[in-house]
Amino acid sequence: MFSILEMFTIGVGPSSSHTVGPMVAASRFAASLERDGILNRVGRVRTVLYGSLALTGLGHGTDRATVAGLEGNVPKTVDTDHMSNIRMECEAGGELMLNGTHRIDFDYGRDVMMDVWHRMAAHPNGMRFQAFDRQNNLIDEQVWYSIGGGFVRQGDADDLMIGIHEKPPAGTAFADQTDDSSTDIDMDMPYPFTTCDELISLCDEHHMSVADVVWANETAMRSAVQVRSDLDTVWHVMRRCVQHGCNTNQTVLPGGLDVPRRAPKMYARLASNSDVLKRDGRRSDAVLESSDAAWVDLFALAVSEENAAGGRIVTAPTNGAAGVIPAVLHYYWHFVDHADEDGVVTFLLTAGAIGYLFKRNASISGAEVGCQGEVGTACSMAAAGLCAVMGGTPHQVENAAEIGIEHNLGLTCDPVGGLVQIPCIERNAMAANTAINAVRMAMLGDGTHIVSLDQAIKTMKDTGEDMMAKYKETSKGGLAVNVVEC
Repeated sequence: MFSILEMFTIGVGPSSSHTVGPMVAASRFAASLERDGILNRVGRVRTVLYGSLALTGLGHGTDRATVAGLEGNVPKTVDTDHMSNIRMECEAGGELMLNGTHRIDFDYGRDVMMDVWHRMAAHPNGMRFQAFDRQNNLIDEQVWYSIGGGFVRQGDADDLMIGIHEKPPAGTAFADQTDDSSTDIDMDMPYPFTTCDELISLCDEHHMSVADVVWANETAMRSAVQVRSDLDTVWHVMRRCVQHGCNTNQTVLPGGLDVPRRAPKMYARLASNSDVLKRDGRRSDAVLESSDAAWVDLFALAVSEENAAGGRIVTAPTNGAAGVIPAVLHYYWHFVDHADEDGVVTFLLTAGAIGYLFKRNASISGAEVGCQGEVGTACSMAAAGLCAVMGGTPHQVENAAEIGIEHNLGLTCDPVGGLVQIPCIERNAMAANTAINAVRMAMLGDGTHIVSLDQAIKTMKDTGEDMMAKYKETSKGGLAVNVVEC
């Protein structure tokens, strides 16, 4: 059964599709070798990254994340310092501890391959793992896909491969399939839904909020204590991420673009007027620096810079968009008088429901639909969550979510240098304030509007399918090309 809370997973930067997903897939491959009783026979492993994973893999740390996964590491607990230095460590020793227990020879340059000329037809983020015995005979081969938000899906070793610029034949892409059970809520749940119209109908019929519906479904799978604990942990990590991003001593983000970290200086400047993070008073002057919007910008930048630096963040729903929801949630926490822990739970449950609808009915993968699927989805989720805790009706919540995505439609994914820095970091801040404005407009109405969220989600999917590949996380178009050329 699919848990809404899977829209919020604790991971590591800089990318959910290109860092978290490959690590998860590699760790599952390594674990399967032991489960199948062949781990001790393995003398060598090879990973081949295709499509978008190959084109922007080095900038996203895909190679390092994959190798860490082969060691048995997972995003929630991996030592981020180790992951940063893993290539140097492997090259120095010439070996790898497969699944954490079995030592094998490992040639980093030979055994991690980037195939920039081919992609898997099913999804742009495909990868192949091969295990060989000591006589170099192939003993296992698996194909995996990183489908966005840190989610992975296993394929078959003989899945169709196409040229990097080819369009997948009809029916071969995951986007063409409507029966993806990996993202379906089990129909045995008390309140199953697969569209927003169904969700709102449930709310109307049973006089429940969106959060009530999600809570009932989640607690049908596991205890209320566990659900609450998981949500509290998500909020704790978000708060810790903002604090660290505001107080770090790191001045420049890694990767080679020499992008300065702005959050610490911005925090110092805003705090000199009124330190919202410490809940002190506010001066009446310096209106711009006292504004709520300035603090929302700071919260989003702090998280996004932590992500770009490979720090610990909450994938919400992706790493590239990880700053939006924490920023809006911090806005609620610091600027709404009645804010409390129960409100945080309501916010996350509501936002998670909206994220599930995007994942099920479209995509949250930048490689599949562009940044509209990442920042656009996060903006919609954040708007829904904030609207709910501000007392919005289910219809107003749906309206806020629709406004949030409608004005991000067509947003391309064109990271400069393949790094989740330009324009990604600022884009998070813009989307966070857009989400708040969407709530403002929805709350001033009664929830009645022309375009439904379901229609907007379908439009996002259609737009993504029509979008040229160079604008979908390949760093082959847009700012990624023009900034370098200039």
